Amino acid sequence: MQQQTSIAMDIRQREDQILKEWIAYQLSSATLRRDLLKEQDLRDQSRRFLTLFAEAIQNTMDTAAPVWKPAKEFLAEVSRSRAQQGFNPTETATFVFSLKQPLFDAIRQRGAEDAQQLVKDLWDLTVLLDNLGLYTTEVYQQSREGVILRQQQELMELSTPVVQLWDDILALPLIGTLDSARTQVVMESLLQRIVETNARMAIIDITGVPTVDTLVAQHLMKTVAAARLMGADCIISGIRPQIAQTIVHLGVNLNDIITKATLADAFQVALQRTGASVTKAVTA
Repeated sequence: MQQQTSIAMDIRQREDQILKEWIAYQLSSATLRRDLLKEQDLRDQSRRFLTLFAEAIQNTMDTAAPVWKPAKEFLAEVSRSRAQQGFNPTETATFVFSLKQPLFDAIRQRGAEDAQQLVKDLWDLTVLLDNLGLYTTEVYQQSREGVILRQQQELMELSTPVVQLWDDILALPLIGTLDSARTQVVMESLLQRIVETNARMAIIDITGVPTVDTLVAQHLMKTVAAARLMGADCIISGIRPQIAQTIVHLGVNLNDIITKATLADAFQVALQRTGASVTKAVTA
């Protein structure tokens, strides 16, 4: 406990000075994003974390100990907010690493009455701050992955719009590659719209799908089967010559599914199936 007590005492005795130097260093740092973080917010965050840091280090320098939980939770909150604001990992971790110099200065001001203890304190403090910096980076990475995942989900939903072409007729134009995750979104979106509109026909247009392999074909057939369970028949349009040849070579059985080359052809079939028709107006 001797080194922990001495370091904690150094921080308590010079806490105002440490905070002042720490904030000054951050404000002068090239990594500070003034466009993303207000100076007052930086001051408030620094003051709060230094208080929690000083309280925890009085007991132990083991950051896995329960007494460090408040400080780590606050550090995680700062990391998550900066990840969402657009900071990069270096800019986020600098919040912790920039505390090294003010703390080292405070410890060195103790004097050289015990050089061996002084060196040990500096090393222990270095390990402690490095661990907190790594923790900051880990939380940042998790937060960024969460942001990216949400963005992917939102883009996936936007890329699978279900539109109503006519009474009882829906269309689902697909663009890009179909995988298991996206197929699930496609199926859910289509089934939800079938329930909302009580549609009898659904056109799945794959004109924008670059390739069709066995997996894509299976995904399409699962979507068609799910729609049928909801009471809607499906038509697959956008079957280009290359895709038709691929399907034949793969031996995929689409015999019980209506397929058309274009969306217009599929729409015409859907109209016939629902008993509707479109005629040209005769003008005088």
